[in-house]
Amino acid sequence: MAKHEAQDEGREFDFTAQDFARVRKLIYQHAGISLSEAKTDMVYSRVGRRLRIMGFTTFKDYLDNLENENSADEWEAFTNALTTNLTSFFREEHHFPILAEHLQSVKTPIRIWCSAASTGEEPYTIAMTACEAFGSMRPPVEIIATDIDTNVLATASRGVYPYERVSRLSLERRKQFFQKGSGKHEGMVRVRNELKSLITFHQLNLLEQQWPLKETFDVIFCRNVMIYFDKPTQAKILSRFVPLMKPDALLFAGHSENFLYVSDAFHLRGKTVYDLKQHAGKSATNRLAEADL
Repeated sequence: MAKHEAQDEGREFDFTAQDFARVRKLIYQHAGISLSEAKTDMVYSRVGRRLRIMGFTTFKDYLDNLENENSADEWEAFTNALTTNLTSFFREEHHFPILAEHLQSVKTPIRIWCSAASTGEEPYTIAMTACEAFGSMRPPVEIIATDIDTNVLATASRGVYPYERVSRLSLERRKQFFQKGSGKHEGMVRVRNELKSLITFHQLNLLEQQWPLKETFDVIFCRNVMIYFDKPTQAKILSRFVPLMKPDALLFAGHSENFLYVSDAFHLRGKTVYDLKQHAGKSATNRLAEADL
């Protein structure tokens, strides 16, 4: 195929197969995101918005500028454009009773890392679960919530959502954890400050050479993230989780993710819930010893 082929009928910008391949290569190198061949239209639509904003008429010119200028702001916008953020409060609800039980069984203070915070529903759900587990709006829990996408992090930090986002929560939870907007804010809800105070939001790219995380965690949430990475990238990220996990820590994955095919460091404890294999072995030995007694 020629490097510049005829512009598709009805398309605003010239977009060739080579352009698509180049976008796939750049987002993989920068963020580890592995785009399938089926994402052509999605890439055209989302990156096309950047062309419009930046005043380019071809993807080639835009991508040349992205690489040559090496602007941190535009790389951030490019990455944000190709990041998919689908989330909701208490998504994959079966995880949260397991989380609550675990929080009650480990030593305090408790540290939790939500590695794909998106627009905030997941870390706020974790915080709500902690409050309910300890029967307090000030549980001994610190939550670090990170995401590569700065746009969604801004939404998460504000903690303001359309009422529809919380309408499926129980009335008790809505009253305890949210404030209803009035006047020009009617139809919106805001997360209560006590809940927000449990969470610190940071931008973090899981492909960065150094993560700004020093202490170990009792819980790591990495749900519905690995599906965007190929297996070598998944294995690399999982290997970096291991030293950040306390011996009895739990790792929560998404419903379509299976870490056992990628890493031998983990033991499947429940439905898409993992602990460290070494700790799981010790626990089994301890149970046998207790049974002998």
